[in-house]
Amino acid sequence: MDFSDETQALTTESDSSEKLSHQKTHLSPLPENHPSTTFLLIIYEPFQWLSMLCKELNTTFVIGVVLVYGCSQGFSGAFFRVVSDYYWKDVQMVQPSSVQIFSGLYYIPWLMKPIWGLLTDVFPIRGYQRRPYFIVSGVLGVVTALIVAVTPKLSVLMALLCLIGVAAGVAIADVMIDACIARNSIEIPALAPDMQSLCMFCSSVGALIGYSTSGMSVHHLGPQGSLGVLALPAVLLVLLGFFIYESRNSSPCGKKASEKVGGAMTEMYATMKRPQVWKPTLYMYLSLALSISTHEGQFYWFTDAKAGPHFSQEFVGVIYAIGAMASIVGILIYHKLLKDYPFRNLLFFAQLLYGTSGILDLIFVLRWNLKLGVPDYFFVVTEECVSRIISRIRWMPMMVLSTRLCPVGIEGTFFALLMCIDSLGSLSSKWGGGIVLHLLHVTRTDFTNLWFALLIRNSLRIATLGLIFLIPQGDQSDTLNPSAEDHEGLQLVSMDEKLEA
Repeated sequence: MDFSDETQALTTESDSSEKLSHQKTHLSPLPENHPSTTFLLIIYEPFQWLSMLCKELNTTFVIGVVLVYGCSQGFSGAFFRVVSDYYWKDVQMVQPSSVQIFSGLYYIPWLMKPIWGLLTDVFPIRGYQRRPYFIVSGVLGVVTALIVAVTPKLSVLMALLCLIGVAAGVAIADVMIDACIARNSIEIPALAPDMQSLCMFCSSVGALIGYSTSGMSVHHLGPQGSLGVLALPAVLLVLLGFFIYESRNSSPCGKKASEKVGGAMTEMYATMKRPQVWKPTLYMYLSLALSISTHEGQFYWFTDAKAGPHFSQEFVGVIYAIGAMASIVGILIYHKLLKDYPFRNLLFFAQLLYGTSGILDLIFVLRWNLKLGVPDYFFVVTEECVSRIISRIRWMPMMVLSTRLCPVGIEGTFFALLMCIDSLGSLSSKWGGGIVLHLLHVTRTDFTNLWFALLIRNSLRIATLGLIFLIPQGDQSDTLNPSAEDHEGLQLVSMDEKLEA
């Protein structure tokens, strides 16, 4: 595409954005003030919203978001979280601090997201950049899930490798759909919050189903057999690779692959050096890393018959399922009320609530809720709902901010790099929590110092507020990504492809 084509494309994009703004302000033509239409309006508006997204963004893209975020990440992630915890606890019989380290290793495929991004950008298969890699991710997920499910007496190392393989299948598929999201966010900035709302809504609904079925699955199939269920979402990724829209590029590009890789690496380095990019990126990493994870210690305590409340397998799934419903509430709160607030103000108050809400965990572990006359079942559900709502409100603006930082041309690879840094923050959180649990001697049967680990975690969350100056003060609709004039980078979803769709 030459300079005149780029100018025409940008003019077309500007006109379409104006039309989109007009369309979004008229999503609800029904008379809202009429009592008889209020219920119909509530039912009608989400379908009209989805119809608008399909029209503006391509129907197969929206279906891809539903399958990747809803089935692969939402359902699989939730189901995997509960089932794998029981697998390590009851089948492999390992300590919670060790499981905390193992769960950190699940993030290795997510740390490799820039590599997956370069593969899809630079090394197309038969002219396709995304379709074949959806199929590869699905096949990888199916094979590794079935191996760990049907192999008796699997060693700890082999089991860990298989579970990392399951995570790799999800991560590879995530790179493809995230690249399309980043590109569409650049082309249609007004829809960036809507796309993140769609992603998080699908993820929460999938998580709701995953958590609701995980406890029953563990009870009836056992932890190891339940891991085989994870092959089903992976099969859907294979099918997605066959029907998602993508125009085939018949021009040879193998001889320029090394030049493209070098150009992409140079552009990413130049972009990351800019203060408007590295400062918010550093904040997102530290906000994740400093909030050390004590999940495994709490899970072992939840299910302990002596020291803890001894929740059943089914009720553990119910707790997380209700939390997934609360996540949807958090998404609605953000989408309806908070998506127009400036980044810095919103993230400051979200982080403040995130830190103070951790006190509920501390109260629960110290059993103060019983002294106040609040039953364990009611208190843990309340704590889970509050935590999930605040986590969603905190996470979604950071995702929108990430899409705003991507330069045009290498948005797929650069967004993958940002998500890799976020995954590194999550890994640091997992390993930091594992080290704290180990140093405080929190084991399968000794939870004496678990409260102190929670106190350290909550203090670090509050301390993160001192880094809020790293976040820009701009609105969520502002253009923050660096200029990309005269750039001949790697395009994941070109303007021509979008017009053909």
